[in-house]
Amino acid sequence: MILPKKPDPRFITVRRGGTLQDSDHHLLAVWAADCAEHVVDLFEEMQPNDDRPRRAIELARAWTRGEITVTQARKAAFAANAAAREVAGAAKQAALAAGQAVAVAHVATHELGAAAYAIKAAREAALDEQAEEAGRLECAWQHAQIPNEIRDLVLDDQKLRNEICWFVFDC
Repeated sequence: MILPKKPDPRFITVRRGGTLQDSDHHLLAVWAADCAEHVVDLFEEMQPNDDRPRRAIELARAWTRGEITVTQARKAAFAANAAAREVAGAAKQAALAAGQAVAVAHVATHELGAAAYAIKAAREAALDEQAEEAGRLECAWQHAQIPNEIRDLVLDDQKLRNEICWFVFDC
């Protein structure tokens, strides 16, 4: 479980009693999609005819543009997670990252799941002696992609949830 036990009001939309503005919710979804897209080829190398993870990433972006509903985004998350169950290793982690990215539409805190699974995918794709460095480089790449408007929020969330996210954000 990589979601916090106690909901953080900073990740709950204003209309649901939190403080998260729609514009920041959309930025979180785009950043999560970027993280997942950065590693989705690790899934596609194993399953070249399965587009569910890539489709989930595309639908995460479509949700931010108002082109699909939250229900459609959730279905895409379920599909990407189903794809993950059919593979192992880096491919599995990459598909899980895609599922988490599109799930941001439903629950904003999934943004960190997309990033964490992407880092795990990078680690698993690397040779054993290079795994930690691959994870560190992926984490650093992700940090460079965080939009300024949500940078403090994401970095603080990483500090708070690093332990339940397998310490992948120690970069």
